[in-house]
Amino acid sequence: MVLGVAALGVVYGDIGTSPLYSIKECFGGEHGLHPSPPNVLGILSLVVWSLLIVIVVKYLTFIMRADNRGEGGILALLALLRPADQPRSRLITLGLFGAALLYGDGVITPAISVLSAVEGLEVGAPSLEPFVVPITVIILIGLFFVQRRGTAGVGAVFGPATLVWFVSIAAAGAPWIAREPSVLLALDPSHAASFLFTHGYHGFLVLGAVVLCITGGEALYADMGHFGRTPIRVAWYTIVLPALLLNYLGQGALLIHSCDGPEGLAAAACRAAAARPFYELVPSMLLYPMVLIATIATVVASQALISGAFSLTQQAVQLGFLPRVQIIHTSATTKGQIFVPSANGALALACIAVVMFAGSSSKLAAAYGIAVTGTMAVTSILFYAVARSHWGWSRPRAGSIVALFLAVDLAFFGANLAKIFHGGWFPMVAALGVFSIMTTWRMGARWRYRELSKVRIKFEDFFTSLKLQPPPRVKGTAVFMTQDAEGTPMALLHQLKHNQVLHEQVVLLTILTLNEPTVPDDRRVQVAQLHAGFWRVIARYGFMETPNVPEVMKLAASQGLAIYRGRTSYFLGRETFIPTGRSDMPRWRRVIFAFLAKNARSPTEFFGIPANEVVELGAQIEI
Repeated sequence: MVLGVAALGVVYGDIGTSPLYSIKECFGGEHGLHPSPPNVLGILSLVVWSLLIVIVVKYLTFIMRADNRGEGGILALLALLRPADQPRSRLITLGLFGAALLYGDGVITPAISVLSAVEGLEVGAPSLEPFVVPITVIILIGLFFVQRRGTAGVGAVFGPATLVWFVSIAAAGAPWIAREPSVLLALDPSHAASFLFTHGYHGFLVLGAVVLCITGGEALYADMGHFGRTPIRVAWYTIVLPALLLNYLGQGALLIHSCDGPEGLAAAACRAAAARPFYELVPSMLLYPMVLIATIATVVASQALISGAFSLTQQAVQLGFLPRVQIIHTSATTKGQIFVPSANGALALACIAVVMFAGSSSKLAAAYGIAVTGTMAVTSILFYAVARSHWGWSRPRAGSIVALFLAVDLAFFGANLAKIFHGGWFPMVAALGVFSIMTTWRMGARWRYRELSKVRIKFEDFFTSLKLQPPPRVKGTAVFMTQDAEGTPMALLHQLKHNQVLHEQVVLLTILTLNEPTVPDDRRVQVAQLHAGFWRVIARYGFMETPNVPEVMKLAASQGLAIYRGRTSYFLGRETFIPTGRSDMPRWRRVIFAFLAKNARSPTEFFGIPANEVVELGAQIEI
């Protein structure tokens, strides 16, 4: 139960705050309709069945089964389809694009969530309207500033706060349902079908607003590793879903009560209800407390997306899709609690910029949904590949289930394409930028590997040459890091060429990133003595972990490798890439790759090696 309450704060923040703006956009947005009873029942039915089909059936029942040793998220799913010996380029490219779309969603979610909550101040005091954007910016600055303190206590602190939120929104909606019980007819899916059939293309466009109620599905899946399936499902069925249904139906009851009748459109009560249905549920004396609770809840929703972006960045670095960046572990006891300064700064600037540019949650809603619905569609396709390759599902079985998912995903995605010229271009441009960076880094890294393979020297051949002319040996241990578990490190060849000596103990250290989230200590390090004075150490890390070379050396020492403090030097190669046109990559990709490589975090810092024990050997490579 404790984990279930914690999951409220971290997992369901995005879905839980959607009542603030989703119904409002259905009736007050650009494609909004008159809130007549048939329209209200039809849209509510779409909302209810979207929650049931997408969140319950797709994610909680099926997608969460596709975990990578307990970890979820699109990159964890992609890792299942990325065996080292058979890289599936098309699936990897598709998965990378889906991951890039999540970054675009991560920019919009904090902005719209916090802004929509603060806009509640306008209901009670319209004179405060000029202060809504500044207050939102201040809250966002504070939110991103405290990220460096870590998220180890997020569940414990924000979980109970979000529990208060769900109780509050349920309590706000229930009295209106009692006043207009006819709203319960929205539970009948025939009203959703009738609405779409009656309104045709206009009804299809309304799906672009309905989708706002399910945009947290991907965040739910990505955070599965922190809490597990059971607590997430318990929290959903016992607290989240009942609270959401009560509030959504309550907003529908409010609209029916306020707008029923031929002259309802002109009534002030109807206009107010359509413009701010969530806050109109609340009695005036409780308005400001609800604004405060909503603001706290939206901060929690934002926190979930920000920490998700950190995890996504770490996974991308470890899987070789992004260059090394600074990753700070904020908890000594809890894995996965990290802070990525570069991602934090980029998200902060982007969120603040979109708030100041848009100025209202309604304008931001036009940019919301297109990125996350694209990710949902990609997740469905990757799920099909996992079901076929890992579970042995037949093509008809996997295809029929995924066809249902894609029918819903693509319908929402298509409806959101109408927003492309009204702000929807922003998350798409942001996603394309991230996608270009990831694919460029991947292409450049593969080109580098091919080039180095041309001059690769097997260690056995290298050692045979040493027998012919044995070099002098000096005291101490030299550690050479290499990605090739069988070859000879280039840094070793350069050191021998220029210094004409070798240390009495030479360690060839290879760090491998496995397609699993974490690796236990008993499988972490493998030590083998090659020849006199030469050792090979292979360290294995999961894609959710950050390698630590001193830790590796301690584990190697426990397996017989002699290590003496003060007599160990680490030899690292530092490459400078010059975009001269030697590779077959387009010039713009060569320039980006060279820039990324130049600004990547140094191996010394990334692998936690003491700086005073490192010797770097530089080399220039034309690309």
